[in-house]
Amino acid sequence: MAPATTTTDAFTAIADPRRRQLLDLLAAGELPVAELVRRLGLAQPAVSKHLKVLRDVGLVDTREDGRQRLYRVNGTPLRRVHAWVGAFERTWSDRFERLDTVLTNLQNEEGTSDAGHH
Repeated sequence: MAPATTTTDAFTAIADPRRRQLLDLLAAGELPVAELVRRLGLAQPAVSKHLKVLRDVGLVDTREDGRQRLYRVNGTPLRRVHAWVGAFERTWSDRFERLDTVLTNLQNEEGTSDAGHH
């Protein structure tokens, strides 16, 4: 069995696809564990384990409602992730714009050379 990885920040917490699914479900609003288990189709201990990781890094908050514990997203820790991804988005947007320009120029050149052959 592989050693357990230590999850200490939002980056490592969201690296797991199940935890991203949990965040997606909770983005719409608070849900109890039983509903998360039902929607994910996972065993309750697995969902609880993932929720603990998300709670430990601050990505989810809980509140007691009678006998239920409701979970909700806390987006604050995602700001660092958003900023980091944003830098890549700007870089790739610039590259795609340059590629669009090159492709448009090639299409224009092709259209001009085709017109001369007719």
